Amino acid sequence: MANHASADKRARQSLKRRMQNRMQKAAMRSAVKRVDAAIEAGDKNAAGEALKVAVPLLDRAGRKGLIHKSQASRRVSRLTAHVKNLSG
Repeated sequence: MANHASADKRARQSLKRRMQNRMQKAAMRSAVKRVDAAIEAGDKNAAGEALKVAVPLLDRAGRKGLIHKSQASRRVSRLTAHVKNLSG
């Protein structure tokens, strides 16, 4: 429990940021899962559309520090390669 006003404010800010981070991370994970599901189904069009949604979310997560920049880049690269290798 905060003992003075500035500590109370810092606790409120931390809570707000934690909730924002959780929402952004969950949205990113969901988008990646949609791409993976389309790849598993072999649907190149659906995978391409899902990839268009997932890439900006991954890039934003990397910029904001939710995940490391290199990890974001690696995930985008791998997803793109998987979608590209789908037939039809």
